[in-house]
Amino acid sequence: MAGEQKMTRMALTAMVVGGMVGAGIFSLPRTFANATGPLGAVIAWMIAGTGMYMLARVFQALAERKPKLDAGVFAYAKAGFGDYPGHLSAFGYWIGSCIGNVSYWVLIKSTLGAFFPIFGDGNTVAAIIVASIGIWLFHFLILRGVQQAAFINSIVTVAKIIPILLFIVILFFAFKLDLFSANLYGGDLTGGLFEQVKATMLVTVFVFIGIEGASVYSRYAKERKDVGWATIVGFIGVTGLMVLVTLLPYAVMQRADIAGLRQPSMAGVLESVVGPWGSVFVSVGLLVSVLGAYLAWALICAEVMFAAGKSKDMPQAFAKTNANGVPVTAMWWTSIIIQVIVVTTYWSRDAFTLMLNLTSATTLIPYFLVAAYGLMIARRGETYELRPEERQRDLVLAGIAVLYTVFMLYAGGLRYILLAAILFAPGTVLYTIARREQGKPVFDKTSDWVIFGVIVAAALYGVYGLFSGAIAL
Repeated sequence: MAGEQKMTRMALTAMVVGGMVGAGIFSLPRTFANATGPLGAVIAWMIAGTGMYMLARVFQALAERKPKLDAGVFAYAKAGFGDYPGHLSAFGYWIGSCIGNVSYWVLIKSTLGAFFPIFGDGNTVAAIIVASIGIWLFHFLILRGVQQAAFINSIVTVAKIIPILLFIVILFFAFKLDLFSANLYGGDLTGGLFEQVKATMLVTVFVFIGIEGASVYSRYAKERKDVGWATIVGFIGVTGLMVLVTLLPYAVMQRADIAGLRQPSMAGVLESVVGPWGSVFVSVGLLVSVLGAYLAWALICAEVMFAAGKSKDMPQAFAKTNANGVPVTAMWWTSIIIQVIVVTTYWSRDAFTLMLNLTSATTLIPYFLVAAYGLMIARRGETYELRPEERQRDLVLAGIAVLYTVFMLYAGGLRYILLAAILFAPGTVLYTIARREQGKPVFDKTSDWVIFGVIVAAALYGVYGLFSGAIAL
């Protein structure tokens, strides 16, 4: 493909923006209002913005220093910590992306539920049936070789940015300073500021997933330095949008009223200012945005398992492609897992928030391993022979990224770590098959046995918690 090396700065930046602006941004007003006021929200975004910026810089540095490790996020975990952590990283990123895709279906049905009550909050029987039809329509569409064409991406990016920008402009003009001041500390919320901020942390991770977008497309860049530029500009632009979408509603509605809105709460906020057409406008933008994002992320899910199959971190069957070049086994597994999780949303009280937080918890583990690998090579001085002066800077960046990912897992709480362990534990079966295919022992290091033991123990405790009612969905 002749035009392959011709991605401009703007095209790369659009990829970052398109990857990061998915379903999450449309749900921010209610998600934040449930936990905190404007002051807590600003602190939360400062922590998240700093941490995610450091993580983006680690991805960028590793893409330049380890160009041969191009099998995705899990390649760094494998290089740094061995085969089993590499497998867990691939599996975690995949299962996290699958859960993220489930959150898209829940949000689509919840959006339609505002107009057709049969869909409720996206987890009624009718909603699950329609979502299931959607999953398999997309599945067979992708199997026919429908790649996400650049023009589809452009249309989708425009369709999602226009309602967000209009929302921000209208709320600027409707801004009531007294209302904003009354909401500042969270109004009638109990709990200190630290607890309020902590409650929003997993949400901020969810909306930043996709920050590694430009690194993924780096080989198509006209110039390598454009990748860094696109990552930073896209990151700053999207962060600005998310902060405004979070803060401005506090100037037009009471915090408790925002917290009581249905998802996508952006629609309800705009409706309170301009009337019913505001809700319809945001809802249409959201549907286009989320369906486009689903197509992209369904392909990413399959791509992760395909890459892991090729590098022998997963069974060889995952490396199989059909006549159209689509990783067929990986695609079937992805769709089946998404289908199973969609069915389980029926038993959830707030399916969207649960999916959002679970996606973050499972994706944070691969992110942590990437940051730790960045820290490891900076400490060793590996690949710093040419420019040793960059080593100190990278040590600081990777160190903060490690602290950030650990804090995020702590802030998310034990509940999501245990639920993630329930999902991670069966993944070891796939690792066992892959090792047997290569004639290797399943675990060749004591540390692998320890990691496996911890995951199984956490999963069993999590299952006990679910059945005893200690862990609520």
